Amino acid sequence: MFRKILVPVDFTPKNERALRQARELAALTSGEITLVHVVETLEDEIDADLAGFYRRLEAKAEEKMAASLAALGEGDFSQRSAIVLGHRARAITDYAEHERIDVIVLSSHRVDPDQPGHDWMTISYKIAILARCPVLLVK
Repeated sequence: MFRKILVPVDFTPKNERALRQARELAALTSGEITLVHVVETLEDEIDADLAGFYRRLEAKAEEKMAASLAALGEGDFSQRSAIVLGHRARAITDYAEHERIDVIVLSSHRVDPDQPGHDWMTISYKIAILARCPVLLVK
């Protein structure tokens, strides 16, 4: 069963649905929810000139993460968070593999039936393809 649940967050209202679903899953197994936010980097290696810029982004993300953790509320599950630097899809799937996550729960947009392949390169689609664990896309 899914005990280690990862929820990527970008601090937008669309995350609320994924957070609710993760909370329900975690309550079933007394599991652990990990919220992860990726600070998108410009390049693969962090330039020393940009290090301060990324530290400021991380600090702002930490503040917002506290609110996201509080939104999960109390329950029969544990919670933690992480902020990582990198390219979003790869950073999330790498984190999930490193932490031995059982399932990734993330928000996804509704597909336009008139253009079903139009949005295939979204972050949620990339994660669904790249992840080695199950992925639950919440619409």
